[in-house]
Amino acid sequence: MKALGLAAALTAAAPLAAQTQVLVVSGLGGEPRYQESFTATALAVARAARERLGVNPDDVVVLAEDSTRAPGIAGRSTRDEIAARLEALARRAAPDGLLLVVLVGHGSATGGEPRLNLPGPDLTAAGLASLLDRFPTQPIVVVNAASASGDWIPALSGPRRAIITATRSGVERDETHFGRHFADGLTSDDADRDKDGRLSVFEAFEYARREVARVYERDQRLQTEHALLEADGDRVGARAPDPMTGDGAAAASIFLDGGRVSTPAGTAPTGLAAVRDSLQREVIRLRGRKDTMAPDEYDRRLEALLVELAQLNRALRGTER
Repeated sequence: MKALGLAAALTAAAPLAAQTQVLVVSGLGGEPRYQESFTATALAVARAARERLGVNPDDVVVLAEDSTRAPGIAGRSTRDEIAARLEALARRAAPDGLLLVVLVGHGSATGGEPRLNLPGPDLTAAGLASLLDRFPTQPIVVVNAASASGDWIPALSGPRRAIITATRSGVERDETHFGRHFADGLTSDDADRDKDGRLSVFEAFEYARREVARVYERDQRLQTEHALLEADGDRVGARAPDPMTGDGAAAASIFLDGGRVSTPAGTAPTGLAAVRDSLQREVIRLRGRKDTMAPDEYDRRLEALLVELAQLNRALRGTER
């Protein structure tokens, strides 16, 4: 098998795990029950990042409407504080480290400009896009779990980026359930569908999307939120992405732990796991060069890498039996 041959060649030079940084923003609640719900979801995401994904606690930042509401909140979720925290994370970001931004709260698309409601001036999609320019080489995952979030995709999509929204447009303005289930998915073994001990962006999206649908089915209500995933840079989100093509394949190659595998604490991945990390980073680098390549050449190289990754995952699962 080609993957096994590559493993033998690279085992001696196992790459270190890439760094993951996390910023979680809980927006303006408007009333106590929303404030409590948004803050709880934000803290759950942060806790999962530290405890399940293995992110350094210094690289996990939570901002909320009331910074005194609970331990673990670093500051108020104002637009200026978000900018300052992203600037601080960018200064110490590894060149290939992953940035995860999660937004929770009430959104709107007033005047055609998508925004997240914050204490003070709101955060707009264009405003966040500008702040993310501080991460020119890093893969970026943005999860906007707010209402009316679907219209954020065109402003945020691009090379090395995966964008998840709780709704398919700015018209879906009702309270969303997506954020809570996304947080649950970060700690649920059920979200790791291929049982490789890691959680991809695709797997996290699919878990939350399925659980949201179950909520509406259980309550026998018309579903008022339809999540989207955009990861191939075409500025168009998919409601049911295919993991082998387009948005699904791109998101399946990005892991929320930034490249860590299930190895003992303090050790680097070796053997097939190390090769898999190397290939996954190559997929990310290739996606970053998409705009500079001929479409046929890009598709050919991406397909070859994804096939090799699939072979490696099968081989790794075989070694675990």
